[in-house]
Amino acid sequence: MRIAVIGAGPVGLSAALALVKHEVSVDIYEATDKVGGMCCSIELWNQKVDLGPHRFFSNDKRVNEFWLDVVGDEYEMVNRQTRIFYKNKFFDYPLKIGNVLSNLGLIESAACVISFWCQKIYKIKDISSFENWVKSRFGNRLYRMFFKTYTEKLWGINCTDLDAAFAAQRIKKLSMYEAVKNAVLKGRGNVHKTLVDEFAYPFNGTGSVYEKMADLINSKGSNIYMNTPVYRILTNTNSVTGIELLNGTVKNYDHIVSSMPYTSMVERLPSLPDNIMQLSKQLTYRNTILVYLLVDSVDLFKDNWLYIHSDNLQMGRITNFRNWSSSLYGKENKSILALEYWCNTEDEMWAYDDNELINLASSEIDNTGLVSHNLIEDGYVYRMNKSYPVYSKGYKEILEPVEQYVSTIKGLYPIGRYGSFKYNNQDHSILMGLMAAENILGNANHNLNEINSDYDTYQESYIVTKTGLVKQ
Repeated sequence: MRIAVIGAGPVGLSAALALVKHEVSVDIYEATDKVGGMCCSIELWNQKVDLGPHRFFSNDKRVNEFWLDVVGDEYEMVNRQTRIFYKNKFFDYPLKIGNVLSNLGLIESAACVISFWCQKIYKIKDISSFENWVKSRFGNRLYRMFFKTYTEKLWGINCTDLDAAFAAQRIKKLSMYEAVKNAVLKGRGNVHKTLVDEFAYPFNGTGSVYEKMADLINSKGSNIYMNTPVYRILTNTNSVTGIELLNGTVKNYDHIVSSMPYTSMVERLPSLPDNIMQLSKQLTYRNTILVYLLVDSVDLFKDNWLYIHSDNLQMGRITNFRNWSSSLYGKENKSILALEYWCNTEDEMWAYDDNELINLASSEIDNTGLVSHNLIEDGYVYRMNKSYPVYSKGYKEILEPVEQYVSTIKGLYPIGRYGSFKYNNQDHSILMGLMAAENILGNANHNLNEINSDYDTYQESYIVTKTGLVKQ
C-alpha cells in the first residue's frame, strides 16, 4: 500500500506510527519546520514552552497504552491549579464552596441558587444554543458569570449563535449537581475531564511526545517531509489517486490520511459539486494569537493557567509555564507567560504587528495586578491560523452533507481537529489516528466522524498515573 499522511500533528503522527508498527511504509508531509502541530513545544529565552496549556488525560486504555509506549517513564504527574479571573477576583476551578462564598458573598450566592431553581421550575424549551443549554443546567446568573464572556471571546460570536453541540461535547456531564458534588468531595473519585485535578505531563514539554513519535517513524524507514505543504488531494472516480504539493509536484498514493484544514481539503477536491463547495464555505475557523512575555520573577502566581472572564480584557487565558515542570526552565530564574487572544482573519487584531501585540499583552497583564509592567523584559508572538472550528448554530446541518460526500471517496481519511472540523483534545486526536490506521489495515470499519470529545464508549476506564496505567 502507498500511504500518505498530511500533517505531522498528534493525529497524523499517531496514525503513521500505528501503521509503521505493522511494517507499513508511510510518507508524512508537514507544512512547517516542527512536528506536533498545535501540541508542539518551542524554545524561548533558554526555556521550553507549549502553545498554550496542553494537558494529557484520557480514560481510554488504548490511548493511554499508546501514549505510555512512546513516552516511557519520561513524564511526571502535575497537580492542576487553575482559576477563573472575574471582576478582579479569583475563583478556584474546580469550584470550592468556601472560595465561591467568599468571592460572591452570601447575597449573591443565594441569588445564584435562586436563579438555578427558577430555571428548573421554568424550563427552557429550546436548548439548541449554547446560551440556553448552559442556562438550563446552571441558571442565568452563573451562566453570565462563568460562561458567557469567556465563550464569546473564544468564538467571536454571541452565545445565542453558538451551537449547543459545543457544550454537549465539552461539558456534557457537568452540571450544577456535579460541580457542587466535586466541591464538597474535593475531587475525590472524580473523572470528569473539566474537573480532573492531576494529569500526566512529559519532560521537556508536550511537543516531546510527538518528537519521539517522529523518531520512531523515521527509525522504521518511513519518511517525514518537513516544510512540504500539500496543496490538494487528487481523486478519480471516487477514489484517491495521490496528492499535489504546493510546488506542483504530484505523488501517487492509495490511501491518504488528511489533517489539513477540512475546508481547504474539501474545496480543492477535483470536480467538487457546487452545493458541497457552497456548504464548505459556510464553515469557519477561529485564529489564535499567543503572546509570550518574559518576566523577571519566579513567583508570580500558583496556577498552571488562568481563565480570564473579565469583559474589560481582550485576552482569554494565561499560562504560567513556571508551574508545569522544572524540566521546562532548568536553571533559568525567570518566568514565561503565554497570553492567548482569539480573532478572525478579517479582524483588526490579526493584522497587528508583533510590537502592538506585545504592548497590548503587557498592558493587560499589568491591569490584572498579577504582574507589574516593569518586570516584563521581552515578548514573542506566535500566530496559529484556523486553530478552532467554529460551532455556529446549525453547523451540523451544513457539515453533515459535506461529510457524506467526502465519505464516498475511497481511501480518504480526514481526521483531527483541523482535518475533520472537530474540537478535539490531543487524546481524541490520538484515538482518531489509531482508528484510521485500523481502517486502512482492514482490521476495522470505524466511523471516524463519530470520534471527538464526546466519544465515550470505554469498556473499562483506565488512567495514567505516576506508576503507569491503572484501572479505575
